[in-house]
Amino acid sequence: MAAKKLLILPGDGIGVEVMAQVRRIIDWMSKKRKIEFDVSEGLLGGAAYDVHGTPFPAETLAAAMAADAVLLGAVGGPKWDDLPFDKKPERGLLGIRKEMGLFANLRPATVLDALADASTLKPDVVAGLDIMILRELTGGLYFGEPRGIETLADGSRRGFNTLVYTTAEIVRIGRVAFELARKRNKKLCSVDKANVLECTVLWREEMIKLQKDEFPDVELTHMYVDNAAMQLVRNPKQFDVMVTENMFGDILSDCAAMLTGSLGMLPSASLGAADADGKRKALYEPVHGSAPDIAGKDMANPLATIMSFAMCLRYSFDMAAEADMIETAVKNVLKGGLRTADIMQVGKAKVSTTVMGEAVVRELDKMV
Repeated sequence: MAAKKLLILPGDGIGVEVMAQVRRIIDWMSKKRKIEFDVSEGLLGGAAYDVHGTPFPAETLAAAMAADAVLLGAVGGPKWDDLPFDKKPERGLLGIRKEMGLFANLRPATVLDALADASTLKPDVVAGLDIMILRELTGGLYFGEPRGIETLADGSRRGFNTLVYTTAEIVRIGRVAFELARKRNKKLCSVDKANVLECTVLWREEMIKLQKDEFPDVELTHMYVDNAAMQLVRNPKQFDVMVTENMFGDILSDCAAMLTGSLGMLPSASLGAADADGKRKALYEPVHGSAPDIAGKDMANPLATIMSFAMCLRYSFDMAAEADMIETAVKNVLKGGLRTADIMQVGKAKVSTTVMGEAVVRELDKMV
């Protein structure tokens, strides 16, 4: 079997620390499961700017396009706050998503039994929660043109961005959402703001047409984004799969992440279009940011990044058994009472980033 080409981009802040724990899992897979990985590392974000003067070097793009999958840590931090807009670390993240054509962002929000008490919501509201939020990633307000800041005739300034989607962009993300829903509980909620924004009127109309033409077996409902935000904290288990545009998805997925107790627990996958062989360009990353306030202190929770690697195994390498092993190992570690600071609970054992990574490997050892 050919080696699986994996590009690792640790990025900034805690990205470096959590990615080190993923390297332990990769090494374990190589030794204990005899799976060969061709692993390379690259620079993105602030780390890339420090070396190359750009947050998204050409070398990183070339390596990403040549890889079977990309695993990212995090980008950003106050060190780079004063850079011009086009040089900020976050432009590197947006750039790699755009250049790789990663239009579908999958963000699961799952509450593990051991962490039902860690959420800020009541345990009975979140226990057993299992939502998949699908966010369109390469269109909408974040990429629409025209955009900018201009000075008006009276000397005042005006900032403007454009919310724009085409039929093809809506249908593309809609089809992925319906296919995911079909594999789960055949329920899809499409989130828009069709009572105010014409662009999302089109979004709703195209979702309805797609459901009628291709997915009549999937139940489709619609919800305005403001109501969806409220319902996520009121009764989140009413949802199964949700699909929405870029900015709405950015906000709602972080809201859903906190239902689980910590951003440090949530992985994500960003997928491109399937080629003739059914393969997709893909980037996997934890939902949390670079957390510069704890960077270098061995405090960060590595589980979201480890679970992102599990998603990589599942979606890019067709290794469901190994993905299941990692997810089970994480559950067992938490069941055993280990916690990093972000998910710490009374009566549990507070551990470092390194110790949490070691614990996951020990649980994996028990499975072979």
